[in-house]
Order: sequence, then C-alpha cells, then structure tokens
Amino acid sequence: MVPTELPQGSRRLGVAIVLGALALLLGVGLLYWRADARTNHVPLDAAPKPVTVEKARGTTYRSQRHYVGTTASWNSARVGPQYVSAYVQTVLVRPGAVVRAGQVLATLDCRNSSAASREIAARAKALEERQAAVEHETERTKKLTAGGFASPNEVEQLEAKSASEKADIEGMRATLVVRGLEVDDCVLRAPFLGEVSDRFVDPGAYVRPGEAVVAVVDRAKVRVVADAPESDFAIVAPPNEVTIDVPGTELHTIAHIDRRAPSADEMTRTVRLEIDLPNASGVLPVGATAMVTIDVGKPRPATEISLRAATVRGENATVFVVRNGRAERKVVKVLGERGGSLFLDSSLPPESEIVIEGRALLAEGDAVIAKELERVPVPGSDGGAHP
Repeated sequence: MVPTELPQGSRRLGVAIVLGALALLLGVGLLYWRADARTNHVPLDAAPKPVTVEKARGTTYRSQRHYVGTTASWNSARVGPQYVSAYVQTVLVRPGAVVRAGQVLATLDCRNSSAASREIAARAKALEERQAAVEHETERTKKLTAGGFASPNEVEQLEAKSASEKADIEGMRATLVVRGLEVDDCVLRAPFLGEVSDRFVDPGAYVRPGEAVVAVVDRAKVRVVADAPESDFAIVAPPNEVTIDVPGTELHTIAHIDRRAPSADEMTRTVRLEIDLPNASGVLPVGATAMVTIDVGKPRPATEISLRAATVRGENATVFVVRNGRAERKVVKVLGERGGSLFLDSSLPPESEIVIEGRALLAEGDAVIAKELERVPVPGSDGGAHP
C-alpha cells in the first residue's frame, strides 16, 4: 500500500510535543544544577565557626573585702516618761525639728502627781513643826529634871519621840524627792542638741514608763557601723583605710577605721567595726545603707577580661583563646572579679584574643573566624573603652 501523508495539523502537534519535552528536560537540568551549586559539600565540623573576641588587658589586681554597713547617729535618745503613767497633754515638735539641749518637747497631764507632791510637802512641814515642839519640850523637861521636878524617864521618852518624828520627817523628804522626780518627769526635754527623728504619739495618748513620745538624734558626727566575718578580724583593725559609698547620697569618701570590737558575736560570728564621718552639713541621713570596701594585700600582676568571656568553677576559669585561626581551651586561676571584669593570673598573656560570643559551640582545636568586639568609649574617661 502507498503510505499516506499526515495532515498538516498532526505534524505541528508532534513538533510541539517534542519541543515541550526538551524544554522540560532543560528546566529540570537547570534546577538540579542550581541545587547542587548551593549544597555545602564541606562537613559542618570542619567549617570555621564565627566567634566574637576581645583582647585581654594587662593590669594589676588587689584583693578587696566588701561589707554592708549602716549609718548611725553619734547620739540618739527615745524621750518618754520614766516614772509616771499619764495622758500626753502636748507634743511640741515634729520630725525634722532642730532642738536645743533642755528644750521642752512634750508635756504630760500629771495633776495627780502634783497634788500628791503638795500633800507630802504639807505633811512634812507639819511633822517638822511637831518635832520642833517636842525638842523644846525636851529642853524644858531637862531643866525640870535638874531641879528635881521631873524624872529622867520622862526626858528619855521625849528624846525618843523627837528622834522618831525626825526619822518620819526624813522619810517624808525622801518621798517628796521621789514625787518631785515624777512631777519633773511630766515635762519631757531634749537631752542634747539634735534633731527630732520620729514622733510616736499625739496629745491624748496614754503613755507608761519606758514608752517613747519622740526620738532625738545627733547627726553632727555620723558613725558607719558594719559587721565583718571573724576571719577578717586582723583586716578590720584600726586605723586601716577604707572606702565608703552611701548610695542614697552618692557619697564616695576614704576614711579610717576608728573602732573594732574585741570579740566576735556569739550568734553571727561577726566582728563589729565603726568609722566616724563628720556631718556638720547634715548631708548624711541616719539609718542609710553604707558600703565599706577595704583593700587587702599588695597589688599583683593580672590579666583582665570580661566576666562573660569565662566559665568560673571554684578558683579556676575556663576560656577559649584564638591562636592561628584555632580555638584553644585554657584553664586559668581566678584572682578576683570587680564590676563586669574578671581578673586572672598573668599566665594568660595580655593581648590574647579571648572568645566572648560563640563559646558554647566551641571545642578544642576548632577552626574559627574571629571578629573583634566593638568597644564604645565612655564619655569623660581617660580614653578607655568598654563593651
């Protein structure tokens, strides 16, 4: 049979199918090449790890002791009645008032004590009159005895009666002194020049002996009181130099230890120390927190790094040092820390590149790509910089 030609439309369809298949194969090939080009054929553990480093700084380090203390007044008194119980009549001062020694701070309603004092005074005066009369009678009886008109027994009886009433008078006088103290106790006065720090009651309140009405403090000189562990007994000996910071007033000053307790507290096993600070201007409050710092020993060479660049366990710190593009794990003895810095033994050379960020993924000998930490200058400093 003679083959027949395909229609023109069928030929065109076949060509389109062939071209489509070729285009599809070309697209798949391009996608495969692109995916293969983006695939990392280097093992992850062999690839350099990006880290951030800083250079260690050579310096000196001196050990310090820090104690939390409190500012205390040179003199303080809680003023209140000591002998009587009474209602408060007036309170003449409020916190912050400056008072002179002897100035009246408050008064109590002591009419009962005043009346009792006047009664005892009157009774004592009556006894004095009676005792004087008995003495005169005794003198007259003695004269009568000399003339034989009275017996010696009568004289002895009168002398005994006079002595008895004299003893009663002395007892009355003693009672009158006690009553006088009670009357004086009804007027509460400032014991020294100072300031009123607190007012505990108002007029109308009932107070008993030992209860305070107001408190007075003397701040012309302030004591910084702190407790140190008994192991630091020799370190806090007077007159060692200390640095004192009072955060509430931003005070920073250098002073000397003035007093140290000779024994440790049996409960806390601490030793009390005191530092006197002049406070004529009144800038230091009483009862504020005071940080006491004292240097120990002599300065020694050290290497300073950021505290976050090391893992500290006991007396040793573990750091990663970058040398020749490799991370080296190094254990160094810790001398101390201050602020955000860690001070290590000088066996770690200054200018060493210490890994700060990326330490958690590092192992000994890993290849690294180091980027130095940018340091921001502190305004007003001597040119130093901080991270």
